[in-house]
Amino acid sequence: MSERSTARALLREAGTTYAEQAGAPLADKPSPLYRLLVLSVLLSTRIKAEIAVAAARELGEFPTAQRMRDATWQQRVDALGRGHYVRYDESTATALGRGAELVLHKYRGDLRRLRAEADGDVPRMRELLCEVPSLGPVGAHIFCREAQAVWPELRPYFDKKALSGAEQAGLPTDVDRLARLVEPGDYARLSAALVRITLEKGLLAEITAPA
Repeated sequence: MSERSTARALLREAGTTYAEQAGAPLADKPSPLYRLLVLSVLLSTRIKAEIAVAAARELGEFPTAQRMRDATWQQRVDALGRGHYVRYDESTATALGRGAELVLHKYRGDLRRLRAEADGDVPRMRELLCEVPSLGPVGAHIFCREAQAVWPELRPYFDKKALSGAEQAGLPTDVDRLARLVEPGDYARLSAALVRITLEKGLLAEITAPA
């Protein structure tokens, strides 16, 4: 398989973004961006990605910072429990409430204001994201990997996790060379696919097996 063929296969077989998997396709609007923030918090803990995604889907009943803040702590715990996010449910329920309060207070519930404050400076954007309780650098990378689908100033965004997947797949680990294998609109999908093959044993072999 050529590098370009491998990249196309990854997009085809594993290129669903985590936001899409969580039932919240990304758009440059307050609710989808906030749901991505919640998903990034959940994915950044030491828990299986599919459990984090399931929990994010359940938390979709609180699709805005206002709704999340107004939910009771127990309602947030219950939603996490339905997604089997049980090891960190209580602390995460607290963090989500505090995070919603921060987003409302600092950005009036709209993360596009965070984008405007960063003004195209990607490291600054990550710094601002890291102010969100329980997000941290890992979560900031997750957010940026997915948000590049709607925020072009992030492109191409392939962090260490995605580049690890690229190495496993025999693809370039230089960001610019990797980016040239797909269209800019597919960067988020390729990044998700590369992360996915690092997490799901046997997935790469299945994707690249001869027809």
